[in-house]
Amino acid sequence: MLEIEILEPIEIEKAKNTVLRDGFVAIRDVLVGDQLDRIRMAADRVINDIIDKDPYRTGNRGHHRYSFGNQIHHFEWCELVDLPPILSIVEAIWGNNNFICSGAGGDFSLPKAEIQPLHSDGNELGFSDQWVEQVSYRALPPPTLVINFPMVNFSKENGAIRQIPCTQRLQAPIPSLEEEPPWMKNCLIYAPAGSALIRDIRCWHGGTANNSDRTRPMTSVQYYAPWFRKHLPKKLPRRHFERMSLRAQHLCRYIVED
Repeated sequence: MLEIEILEPIEIEKAKNTVLRDGFVAIRDVLVGDQLDRIRMAADRVINDIIDKDPYRTGNRGHHRYSFGNQIHHFEWCELVDLPPILSIVEAIWGNNNFICSGAGGDFSLPKAEIQPLHSDGNELGFSDQWVEQVSYRALPPPTLVINFPMVNFSKENGAIRQIPCTQRLQAPIPSLEEEPPWMKNCLIYAPAGSALIRDIRCWHGGTANNSDRTRPMTSVQYYAPWFRKHLPKKLPRRHFERMSLRAQHLCRYIVED
């Protein structure tokens, strides 16, 4: 297990500094009570729909392992966009409030899912000009932050996510499963249900084996830095957009249906 401190939602400056140093931070009790129950039930419905179409459990991230894809068309995922404790921390990380929401999704693993190789997201991005052949975006502050919400208590048995601290700016090649040292395979985050994992998506991470008898779901919302843009599919239904707070509408202004 990775020894990390799970912070309180009010520890904004500490959370910011932890993300910038380690590439991730855990915040407790962001989703609680009826809201957690509602989002968990929505995740279960979508999971059942996905696996009903995949009787052999082939998965889309390895067998018995799935990405939700963008689920912003479900209002329960819209609720993740405007969570004041999270927005305060994200604003502190980027130094202003002009970031945007690019969508919401997450992942889940079924029993029998095996360990996933370490990977880093966003590596298709590069910057070229007449002086430099290619500049890695790892030299930049975080262009993208994803906030994951465990729907169940994460444990070694049910396939907790593993995060390798301080790798978000690392230029070294990511080790394969065969090359990965044991300490990396044990960098599991035992985050409780309803907590939030704020992650720089460049940080090395991967799923672990689900040896339990239950699904391990994790929902998410994603934000782009004020200075960063990428393709933004318009998946948010107008009827949901009109139910959202003014702050959430501003965050989602580029992904709402025309």
